[in-house]
Amino acid sequence: MERYNTLPDLAKAAAKLQETSFRDLFANDPDRVHRFSLSLPCIHADFSRQKIDRQVLDLLCEFAEQRQVAGFLQQMAEGKTVNSSQNRAALHMAARGHSNDLPRQVDPENWESANQRITDFVSGLDDGTVTGADNRRISTIVHIGIGGSELGPKTVYTALKRSVRQAIKLRFVANLDPACINDALSGLDPAATLIMVVSKSFTTLETLANAKIAQSWLQQHLGKPAGHKQIFAVTNNREKAISFGVPEQQVFDLPEEIGGRFSLWSSVGVSLAAALGIKTWRQLLDGARAMDRHVLQAPARENMPMLAALISFWNLNFLKLPGRAIIPYSERLAPLVSWAQQLLMESNGKSVQSDGSPAALCAAPIVFGDAGTNAQHAVFQALHQGKTPIPVDLIAVLRDRENNLEQHRQVLANMLGQASALMVGRDSEDPQKHFAGNRPSTTVLLDDLSAFALGKLLAFYEHETVILAHLCAINPFDQWGVELGKSLAATIEQRLSGAEEPKLDIATEAVLQRIKAKQSNE
Repeated sequence: MERYNTLPDLAKAAAKLQETSFRDLFANDPDRVHRFSLSLPCIHADFSRQKIDRQVLDLLCEFAEQRQVAGFLQQMAEGKTVNSSQNRAALHMAARGHSNDLPRQVDPENWESANQRITDFVSGLDDGTVTGADNRRISTIVHIGIGGSELGPKTVYTALKRSVRQAIKLRFVANLDPACINDALSGLDPAATLIMVVSKSFTTLETLANAKIAQSWLQQHLGKPAGHKQIFAVTNNREKAISFGVPEQQVFDLPEEIGGRFSLWSSVGVSLAAALGIKTWRQLLDGARAMDRHVLQAPARENMPMLAALISFWNLNFLKLPGRAIIPYSERLAPLVSWAQQLLMESNGKSVQSDGSPAALCAAPIVFGDAGTNAQHAVFQALHQGKTPIPVDLIAVLRDRENNLEQHRQVLANMLGQASALMVGRDSEDPQKHFAGNRPSTTVLLDDLSAFALGKLLAFYEHETVILAHLCAINPFDQWGVELGKSLAATIEQRLSGAEEPKLDIATEAVLQRIKAKQSNE
């Protein structure tokens, strides 16, 4: 990265801005709020409380041009190979596209067939063609997956389930801990329950373990034939799904070019379409597609995901701020935090560049958060008075759908109060009550918590993640780092089951022996 002469200039600008207060930044640029804010239909982002100025923005946009970010996004949209380590395209935008604007690599007939299958499945549930035992209407879908196979659908379902009339409820299962599947199945009518197993490889330990329990539960209550009738799968590995016991006609295909944490828009979202309806499902896709058009067409200074990525790049690598709090002031958006955490940290948490050389720049903040106002009683002490400033995304929904305008006003007031306090602080002679201020934040406003607006918000974070990775020459579409611990877990399970070999590191052996000794005494 040394060849980019913008980087030293950014480092110099950072040294200067570190000592500049927000009070001075706003005083020196009366048009600052307008200059660093962007509005699109349904969504508004105010970056004026981030520690940047016009010079820094110029330099960041110049660096984005040097890194050819716009060209990379266009290559991704056209279905070119952008996942270098796996020699694949990244086709999540195509999954939410229209048949008339698909990349050449996507067969329109296959694309149309995949979308029609989702529509037919939902129609079958609605008209009673797809039923449970004794032709019982399906009332609940238990969605079993982990990571991107669960976080995206769960985020959308939680956000929209109140605003859309549902004939079918969803329950989600991810954790290997049996408490998760036990709670999900508790109180359900087996004859009215459909199991949806979502695993790209159909080898994911957690998903298959939970799927076996769900399969046994169905068969125990309904018998083997009926149990088969009510288990479906979403996967790129049809053979394994079929050998597991999923009837071939009940397997939804997931293209290998769509990575798990970007997979919400594909057949991974079929449970959502069933619960929320095809109309709502398509509105979600339309919102994401609108953000796709924006990121591909808007110049850098007017490009919402581009600005977010450039600011994150600046915070991480020049202001040396390793954290990122995401605080949605909406209880229904609480799962967004975990979704964004996986999106940013699993995509970009890498120490090598796409070519295998050591990474010179950081592309992954440490993401955490919770719904406001809960977060105010958990993490905001560190945000306001901790030694290291932590940039914050404050997300709010402007229109109340909970029929309690007074409390909704209080929620919005809290969000604005926290944003102001983070920026301006408060002087006090008592050091315990002194607030330094100068803490950066971004305010994101959704007009409404609609499917369209939610699609835009999720696509906004997806594009920010991909752009941030490309700025740092990192491949955001692989995740080799999750493999080693899983392979060691398989070895340790053998040891817990009584095997004497292979031996492990000293610390692991000590804990392993303690576990085995405790279990032998029970």
